[in-house]
Amino acid sequence: MNEAKPAVRAGFGLSLKGRALRYLAGREHSRAELERKLKDHEETLGQLAQVLDELQAKDFISEARVVESVINRRSGRFGASRIKYELLNKGLGAEAVAEAVNRLKSSELERAQAIWRKKFDGPAPDAAARAKQMRFLAARGFGGDVIRRVVSHAGADED
Repeated sequence: MNEAKPAVRAGFGLSLKGRALRYLAGREHSRAELERKLKDHEETLGQLAQVLDELQAKDFISEARVVESVINRRSGRFGASRIKYELLNKGLGAEAVAEAVNRLKSSELERAQAIWRKKFDGPAPDAAARAKQMRFLAARGFGGDVIRRVVSHAGADED
């Protein structure tokens, strides 16, 4: 009863470039991300590289815009190490990632404090609650020094 549908109906197939543009219309993608997503749709060897080269030449693919996009979307919720991990997974260059992480480090304490205030009512009453707060911030990608400063100074800041 269940017949297999043809992969492409006549007139409705997207070209490789069309697929890439559709992904880019949704959000910024790195070249490596597009390669991963589109490699199964490549019909001839080298076609994908040619399409991505063309899109990069026309500035549709931009490493700097991908970095800015991730930072803008994630910096309000995550620490520098978590954002660094995400940027590296997108296949971005080590230099661009290092520069972004350095910029994030300057606001790390303020961002951690804001996230902590949003999640917790106040300073931890005991060691178990303090450990819970510290694990929460660590899971969000904040460094140990920043976490200790936020959790230990939480009571002092509110006086």
